[in-house]
Formats: sequence, C-alpha cells, structure tokens
Amino acid sequence: MADIRATHTLPSGHVLQVVQGDLTREAVDAVVNAANEWLAHGGGVAGAIVRRGGLQVQWESDAWVEKHGRLPVGGVAVTGAGTLPCRKVIHAVGPVWSGGDDDEEDDLRAAGTNSLRAAEELGLTSLAMPAISSGIFGFPKERCAEILVDAAVHWYAQNPASSVKLLRFTNIDTPTVAVFLAEFRRRFGAG
Repeated sequence: MADIRATHTLPSGHVLQVVQGDLTREAVDAVVNAANEWLAHGGGVAGAIVRRGGLQVQWESDAWVEKHGRLPVGGVAVTGAGTLPCRKVIHAVGPVWSGGDDDEEDDLRAAGTNSLRAAEELGLTSLAMPAISSGIFGFPKERCAEILVDAAVHWYAQNPASSVKLLRFTNIDTPTVAVFLAEFRRRFGAG
C-alpha cells in the first residue's frame, strides 16, 4: 500500500505528493516509466512495469520504436498499461549521468516536463512519477528531486488550468523518498 509522506497544494490548486510505495500498484491515470531510448524494459522501474503490467507494455513499446525510431533523451512515448491499475504508461527517457557537463540537468527537466505535457494532452487527471535517471543511470538523487519538483512547479505555473490535478513522486526505496521529502521541506517549508 502506498504511504503518502508529504502533500503540497500549489496556488493553482494542483496537488504534489511524495509517496513511498510500488509505482506499479499506483491507481492513477498514468505512471511514468524511467525508460531507455529503445524502450527495452529490462531492469529497474521499467522491468517492474513489464513484470506487473504484462508483455503487452513491451509489445506496444516495440511497435512505437519500430514506427518512430529511438526515443531521444528527454522525450516521451505513451503506451497502454497492460494489467497495471493505471490507464497509460508514459515512457520518459532520462539522461545517463556523466558528471553534469553534458546537459543532463536540462534533459532530466525535459523528461519531467514532457511527461506532464503528455498527460495533459491525454486529458489525464493523475500521474505518478519515479525519480527518473537516479537508479542505474546514476543521476544524483538530491539534484534529481530538485529538478523534477522544480519542473512540476514551473509546469503548473505556466499551465494553471492543467487537467493533471495530482502529481505523485512515487518511489519504493526509503533513501529516495527521504531525498524528495527533504526537497519538499526546502521548497515548501513543510511536509
């Protein structure tokens, strides 16, 4: 069961949350998958999504790549969710960390913003997003949390009528959740 660890309501009325739980069990309109450029969902969050959602998610991803080619870093693709409790999976390609001198921060911001944009274009109302790139891609967790929360705050400031009323930063591991909690406290003053 998901544990809501912090909630903040933005001036636009949109709600941001830090959640500790299994992304593949989130009963939201869509979950964001931390994907690679070929949408080959083998390990980490991507592997968990296919294990829980079924091979349909991988098949739709393969069809997307066959039609459009590799997904650029910062880009997103949308597929069905298979047997996941959500309706859609938004596959976002985050950057591989190489020290910070290769536009990784801008690419991570784009992955977060483009995920929100895709959810908005689909008319979705709720979205759960993991700490994109902070696992095997090596992006520093503290900076990841800062960038993704900042991207959300800016998105909602520019899109105050967005249909995406709820954004949950959902991670299963305690260290990542703690980093997002710390970012919420730094930015919003409380959990």
